[in-house]
Amino acid sequence: MSTLKLDRRSFLATSGAIGTAGFFGLPLFAGEAMAQVKKLIVRVDSDINLLDPAYMVGGSEIEIQKAVLPALVEFDDADGSYGWRPSAYVEKFEQRDDTHFDFTLKSGFMWTGGNGELTAEDVKYSYERMKTGDWKGNFEQLDRVEVTDKYSGTLVLSQPFAPFVIIALASGTGGILSKAAMAKVEGEKYTTEIPATCGPYLFEWVPQQKFVFKANPDWTGPKPAFEEVECLIIQEGSAAELAFEAGEVMATKISAATHARYLETPPANSTVTVAGALQYMWLGMNTENEKLADIKVRQAIQHAVDAQQVIDGAYSGTTAKSNGIICPGLIGHRTATKYSYDPAKAQALLAEAGVSGLELELKTLNVQERVLAAQIIQAQLQAVGITVKVIPVDEGPFWEMGDQEKGDYKNLQLWLMRFGTNTDPYEATQWFTSDQVGVWNWERWKDEEFDRLYKEGQVESDEAKRAEIYLRMQEIMEDTGAYVWINHEPETFVHRADLKITVMPSGEMIWRDFKSA
Repeated sequence: MSTLKLDRRSFLATSGAIGTAGFFGLPLFAGEAMAQVKKLIVRVDSDINLLDPAYMVGGSEIEIQKAVLPALVEFDDADGSYGWRPSAYVEKFEQRDDTHFDFTLKSGFMWTGGNGELTAEDVKYSYERMKTGDWKGNFEQLDRVEVTDKYSGTLVLSQPFAPFVIIALASGTGGILSKAAMAKVEGEKYTTEIPATCGPYLFEWVPQQKFVFKANPDWTGPKPAFEEVECLIIQEGSAAELAFEAGEVMATKISAATHARYLETPPANSTVTVAGALQYMWLGMNTENEKLADIKVRQAIQHAVDAQQVIDGAYSGTTAKSNGIICPGLIGHRTATKYSYDPAKAQALLAEAGVSGLELELKTLNVQERVLAAQIIQAQLQAVGITVKVIPVDEGPFWEMGDQEKGDYKNLQLWLMRFGTNTDPYEATQWFTSDQVGVWNWERWKDEEFDRLYKEGQVESDEAKRAEIYLRMQEIMEDTGAYVWINHEPETFVHRADLKITVMPSGEMIWRDFKSA
C-alpha cells in the first residue's frame, strides 16, 4: 500500500494531461441518434492522485465518487435553487430538528469485492472518519452517528450547523465507504484504488489517459442511460474543444474565450450549458514578504488594478466581476469593494510608503486565460511605476508555492489564484482562518475577529444575520490590502444538442444522470 501523504494539495500537484495526437479523425457519432448510443465519451480536465473523500481536492475525484460511491443526499436544482434531495440509496432522510438528521437506507445495495451490503454502520464509519481528514471542517459539528438498526440511524450534531446537508453531505465529502473493505486497508487510507464501490458503474483507470466506467451487473438502483462512460483526460482546453468539434467527445468544459466564440458561431448540433459561477479568482499578496510588508504598498496595488479590464481582455467579458470570495447567488455576496481603480491614488500611496522602482514577481497557473490576465495586470502595475515579471507555473509546483512545508513561501510575492466553492458561504471562508496560514492562506495574515465570525457563521440560522457575518469577513480580508478581487468564472460546458447533461453547481459532471435530450 502506498505511503504517499494524502492532502488537499496532492492531486493538483501531480495531475497530468494528454495531447492531441491520435485524437482527431472522423467523428465517432456522426449521424447517430443519442438514444441509440450506449457509450458516453466525455472530456475531463485533470488526472487523479487520490480518491479518498476525506483527503481529496475535488473536481474529477468528486465526479468519480458520484458514479461509484453511495451518499445520503444529492443536489437538486429542479426549482432553480441550490437545494437537495434524498439519493437513490435512501428510503428516508429528514431533519428532525437543528441537530438531528434521521435516515433510512434502502436494502439490497451491495459492495464490490464480497464486502456485503450497504448499511447504517457504513454511514457511521464514513462520516465519523471525515472528522479527522482534510475536510474535517465540513464535519466539525458532527458529534456522532447513532445506528438504530441495519439500515437506519441519526446524524447528531453537537450544535446547529446551518450548511451541514449541502456542504457536508451533498458535496463530494458525503461519499460513503465500506467499513468492512476499509478495515483491510493499511492505515485505513487509500489513494487511487477504492477498496469497494457501490454504484451504477464499475471504475477503471488508465493513468494520464482516461477513466472508464462500465455498468455494474449487481446494481439494483435506477439504471443509467449509458452502459459505458469513457472520460478522456485532456488538460489543455483548446485540445478539448477541437475534440468536441471533431466529434470525438460528446461533452467538455470550455474556456471563457471559447464560450464567447460559441455564442456567436456555435458548432453544429451543440448546446452550451452554464453551471453556477461558484469560482472566485483574486490577485494575492504575501503580507510577510519584505517588499509587500507595508500595507500602503498593498493598497497601492489594489488601486492600480482594473479588474474589469482583466475580465474584458482575458475572459472576453463573459465572467462576473468579483467583490469578494462569496459567489453570486449566495448569502453574503458583496456588490462593491471599499477600494476602486485609481492609478493616481496608487502612486500617492507608493510615495507615502517611500517606495519607488519596485520590482515584483507575479506567478500564475500556466493556463491561457490566467497568463493573459497576469499580463494585463503587469501592464496596469507598470503604469504606476511597479515593474512586474510574470511567471507561468505548471500545476505541480504552483499548488505548492504557498505550502509552508513544501514551497518557497518566503519569496512568494504576487499570484493569481482561483478557488472553487460550494453553495454555502461557509466553505469559501474556511481557507482563510488563522490555522490555514501556510496551508491555503498564502497571504499569511491572522485576525481574531475573522476566526470568531467563521465559527458564528456555522451556527447562525437567521439568513440576514449570516449575510452580515460573511459581508464583514470579506471586509476584513480586503482591509489587509492583500487581495484584489478579479472575477467569478462560471463553469461552462458544450455538449451535443441531443444530450441532456447534469452538472453540480460547483461544476462537476454527474455522468450517471446524463440522458438523451
